[in-house]
Amino acid sequence: MTMGTLQDVQTAQGATFQEGLSVPTTFGNDEAALSAAQSGVAVCDRSHWGRIRVSDDDCLRFLHNQTTNQMQQLQPGQGCDTVFVTSTGRTLDLVTAYVDADSVLLLTSPGQATPLMQWMDRYIFFADKVKLTDETATTVAFTLIGTESTSLLAQLGLPDLASAPPGSHQVATIADVEVQVSSGSGLALPGFTLMAAAEAGGTLWSALTTAGAVPMGDRGWQTLRVEQGRPLPGTELTDDYNPLEAALWQAVSFDKGCYIGQETIARLQTYQGVKQQLWGLRLSAAVEPHTPIVVDDKKVGVVTSCVPTAAGAIALGYIRTKAGGLGLPVTVGDQPATVVDLPFASRGYLATQ
Repeated sequence: MTMGTLQDVQTAQGATFQEGLSVPTTFGNDEAALSAAQSGVAVCDRSHWGRIRVSDDDCLRFLHNQTTNQMQQLQPGQGCDTVFVTSTGRTLDLVTAYVDADSVLLLTSPGQATPLMQWMDRYIFFADKVKLTDETATTVAFTLIGTESTSLLAQLGLPDLASAPPGSHQVATIADVEVQVSSGSGLALPGFTLMAAAEAGGTLWSALTTAGAVPMGDRGWQTLRVEQGRPLPGTELTDDYNPLEAALWQAVSFDKGCYIGQETIARLQTYQGVKQQLWGLRLSAAVEPHTPIVVDDKKVGVVTSCVPTAAGAIALGYIRTKAGGLGLPVTVGDQPATVVDLPFASRGYLATQ
């Protein structure tokens, strides 16, 4: 089946594109797409997220020593979230790693493929058998989000995915396109992430939407990721914060060997030294990033991201642990707000405090 280019297909479905962004900003259906992500199935184009292939004999050992999660025990067909950090434990990016027989595919945040390629290259020494390949431009990445994602894939010939563990993946054929189908939406919502050759993007997207997936633009994804609490580089993941503060405990192994930044992160966990945490904030109206979060006229944190919603606005922000957390009434700018938990967040020992 021959289709137009991916952008042609999406434009015919009502997509509009923001200058400088290669994926649709909106399909003019944001509310319907967000509703589908909660109780049906939506599909979002995440092709602007980076894809790095790490290959050769030492690829698993190399990534094990570079990132926060346990990598060397993973088998082909398995995957996990893991964080690249600096030597002082500060965050670079949260990535999803998919392990194959002789390589690992990293799904990075938007715009992070080149910086992470350069970062990793600094640590590849003469005897290391490690090769890095940027596959971002030669592939597409689409994510199905919602409770009906499994049923949609079954309709397309992929049964028995309901119990697939997060990060697990397999190669399948959809509409005559070879696709890597991975369990997980990148959020704390059910779903699957599909990656294929770029030239097949239009055919695959058409197959998914024809089967009933509601197209979602990047604006809808941003709303979901703030509501869910998935941090991104440049906002929540910066040199000011570490993975434990970013509520990414699920992506950190505390019983693995040494890795870059390990001493700092282990010390924070051992001595319960997490001084600030990422939380959600419910507000009546949107505010700008960097707006102070105040309790009793004292600044206790700062907003990092904010999106409008049908019920007002929701923001992400870091709040000092000693100030409190869930349910805390705060002032953001000139309006009252309430601290809410985030479905994507995991907090380790802090969850019981």
